[in-house]
Amino acid sequence: MTELTRRSISAAGLALFLAGNGISTTAEAQSAGGPSIGDGVQNGEWPTYAGNLGAWRYSPLDQVKADNFNQLQIAWRFKADNMGPAPDTNLQATPLMKNGVLYLTAGTRRAAVALDARNGELLWKYSINEGQRGREGPRQGSGRGLSYWTDGQEERVIYVTPGYQMIGLDAKTGLPIPGFGKNGIVDLKAELDQEGLDPTTAKIGLNATPLVVGDIIVVGAAHEPGDAPNKKNVKGAVRGYDVRTGKRLWIFHTIPGKGEVGNNTWLNGSDEYTGNTGVWAQMSADPQLGLVYIGVESPTGDWYGGNRPGDNLFSESIVALDVKTGKRRWHYQMIHHGLWDRDVPCAAILADITVRGKKIKAIAQPTKQAWLYVLDRETGKPVWPIPEKPVPKGDVPGEWYAPTQPMPSKPPAYDRQGVAIDDLIDFTPELRAEAVKLVSNYKIGPLYTPPVLSKWPGPLATLMMPAVQGGTNWPGGSFDPETNTVYVFSQTLIGALGIGPIDPEVSDAGMGLNIARDPNATGVRRRGRIDVQGLPLIKPPYGRVTAIDLNKGDIAWQIAHGETPDYVKNHPALKGMNIPRTGSNALIGPLTTKTLVIIGDGQPTTGADGVRSGWLRAYDKATGKEVGQVRMPSRQSGSPMTYALDGKQYIAVASSGPDSPGELVVYALP
Repeated sequence: MTELTRRSISAAGLALFLAGNGISTTAEAQSAGGPSIGDGVQNGEWPTYAGNLGAWRYSPLDQVKADNFNQLQIAWRFKADNMGPAPDTNLQATPLMKNGVLYLTAGTRRAAVALDARNGELLWKYSINEGQRGREGPRQGSGRGLSYWTDGQEERVIYVTPGYQMIGLDAKTGLPIPGFGKNGIVDLKAELDQEGLDPTTAKIGLNATPLVVGDIIVVGAAHEPGDAPNKKNVKGAVRGYDVRTGKRLWIFHTIPGKGEVGNNTWLNGSDEYTGNTGVWAQMSADPQLGLVYIGVESPTGDWYGGNRPGDNLFSESIVALDVKTGKRRWHYQMIHHGLWDRDVPCAAILADITVRGKKIKAIAQPTKQAWLYVLDRETGKPVWPIPEKPVPKGDVPGEWYAPTQPMPSKPPAYDRQGVAIDDLIDFTPELRAEAVKLVSNYKIGPLYTPPVLSKWPGPLATLMMPAVQGGTNWPGGSFDPETNTVYVFSQTLIGALGIGPIDPEVSDAGMGLNIARDPNATGVRRRGRIDVQGLPLIKPPYGRVTAIDLNKGDIAWQIAHGETPDYVKNHPALKGMNIPRTGSNALIGPLTTKTLVIIGDGQPTTGADGVRSGWLRAYDKATGKEVGQVRMPSRQSGSPMTYALDGKQYIAVASSGPDSPGELVVYALP
């Protein structure tokens, strides 16, 4: 097929062509009459980060299925080794596919590239050396991808650089669009409604892709991680831009100013100096309702809020904005006055469900706290009750504590919440006893037990589960529109949070807890993992995939995902024991197809052949039974996608690690 033929073939003709080659392309849930949340993956394409604006990460392609998944072979691979001054060891991008071309960001300089979807040939590359501005960016690396727009004649791709500049490129040539911003570049550090921001050093950026809804680009903001939270920081905001000109159309202040809704939840004037509260996650949108759904992070700082008393809207909230004006239609705050770094980490999934015979346009938000919050996306009202329940109060001087937090009644939590003795490692009685002794130096309790004032000999800190990175993080989940089922990966990991002032004479007692010493910061003791003889403090599974029925609000199935880590399999204390697969900790997300849930291992392990690698696994989406696996060079580091071209289905996934520079690996049947 020639390039001209491939680009001009009709949608109906391409659908017939693919169907004739054994590839199904029609989703039963696709609605008619104009753009909808499910538009995108028809005809084997993948035009947005999550496949469509509803963040489904779903494709109805079915050439690859249970009985042939193990036959997949690497069709081609694209290495990002030279896309920057150093190898990229954490390639997180999900590529797009339009008109036979894959588009993605790659490399430590965050280049935009276009590849022939058949063989990986590099068609064009665009990169900008931002110098000191790029090096100062708080979110480095390849980013998570880019966005695509067309009016039927012109095609553009848009992405954000490490230095927080938005680039508009001609999708056919890779050249900057002269009429977009200034020579193809929009400075996102400008027009933030904040005075005195240094364009080089201001700590604001973005890893996520912009979201294009019609002719409007919606873009958020990310900041430095909150390990040493200052009282002040750059404020996050969400803005809408004209896709043709790059002109700012609107701005939504995630920390509301005087006279704006929510300002009264920032007491003692804390709205004026508090920062962060950005939207660093992916977004979703419903074009028929004219709404874009944003998920907001924590304010400055992540674990201490004494300088920002009040509930702190719109932090840790879902907010529905009018995509044309940026006006708030509704909001739902999932955590009041957050003290646990429970940023909204990923795009909310939009789904049309049926609950007790009633059809509901729903929004389902996976979270770090391992709850799926299900709301009516027209009104923001919970589909099932989410009562406010009392939560423990802490002992940190000067802190402000919210007396209650909203806790969903359905669906149930899909990972463990809070810490109890029964959660501790129990491979052997000796390991359990050691774990119990270790935990005696800490405070444990249910979800939302606040960080403690760190003391010696204890409590040193509050143990929290899920840990700071959460049950679910930026990769989010996927959705099957045939059964209204959400599939989500979560990791079971314990962490510790303690608040200073901390006596410098006090030993860390070998715990390796980090101490923030910034003179403008509150002392924070934080630990992502606490071990018992090198083994996790808690019992497995350490990673799992859960299927959640949105019509019923129930868990349909749940399985341990990921191979047992080498350090567990080979631990001398477990020698001779039969340890079932434990799963592994990771930041990974799934892909759903007509019959399968596809997701890779988040940690490489050593196989029986002595080769260390990861595995791309397939599960029966109805039962959770593993039906196939193929080898990956290393761990999954970006979420998989699938596309079809010339009668062949491909599965593409980013794979990388400390000893395995990033590459896009593309599989197909022989």
